[in-house]
Amino acid sequence: MGNQLAHPATGKRYRSPVSPGTGWPGDIATDATSVATDAPEVAALAAQADIAELTARSSVCRACPRLVAWREEVARTKRRSFADQPYWGRPIPGFGDVAPRLLIVGLAPAAHGGNRTGRIFTGDRSGDWLFAALYQVGFASQPESAHAADGLHLTGARVVAAVRCAPPGNAPTSAERTACSAWLDREVGLALSSLQAVVALGSVAWAAALGALNRNGFVVPSPRPRFSHGKEVMVDGLWLLGCYHPSQQNTFTGRLTETMLEEVFGRAAELVALRPATP
Repeated sequence: MGNQLAHPATGKRYRSPVSPGTGWPGDIATDATSVATDAPEVAALAAQADIAELTARSSVCRACPRLVAWREEVARTKRRSFADQPYWGRPIPGFGDVAPRLLIVGLAPAAHGGNRTGRIFTGDRSGDWLFAALYQVGFASQPESAHAADGLHLTGARVVAAVRCAPPGNAPTSAERTACSAWLDREVGLALSSLQAVVALGSVAWAAALGALNRNGFVVPSPRPRFSHGKEVMVDGLWLLGCYHPSQQNTFTGRLTETMLEEVFGRAAELVALRPATP
């Protein structure tokens, strides 16, 4: 588990990876939280969970041995620039409004972002871009997302990952995506009473969102709509929007610009009536 290091915001000391119930900001899991060790257990623990149980249980999942080994190895070895910090090193649960009008689906946590900070899209450049855009259109309370104790909260929106552990090479296997899908399915199901739109960040998230909607009883168009940036599809009364993932590969090359990102989330804000439609 390594030596204890001080959290950059609170100063409290933790080992990496962080054990549940030790007081990490935002961690509601305890040492008594049920732990899934394979895909059937994920499905069983997710099936009837409320949002608090889902958040806690998904954050201690150990169903995929390759992902568990990788996320914990990254937490122990660390990146040199974060060598003085503890790493979360566990799955990353959903974050944001518990009754969202907008659900934002990403691929998986970054090894030195969410896997370090314990909050999705937090502590890396992708998160800088995402939360700045959400702030600009009114979903986020602040444009920065540095760590899990920075005071950020979302209104009307919730951010989740299709796969909740940082994967080697940012590439989860098909089996890992399938095992993790029950967490997403339940997150979607719990949001249905308020949900009006979904933004999928990239093609993998697009496929995961369509699958989760289908498994929650939505009639998906046939043939299934293909991902593209800015695409809008009505899925049985719910809007699905496509957006390039704010990865460094996309933002450094100009494939995705700040304006493009803000336009997608501005459109989402209009669709869920967070702000008036643009004349």
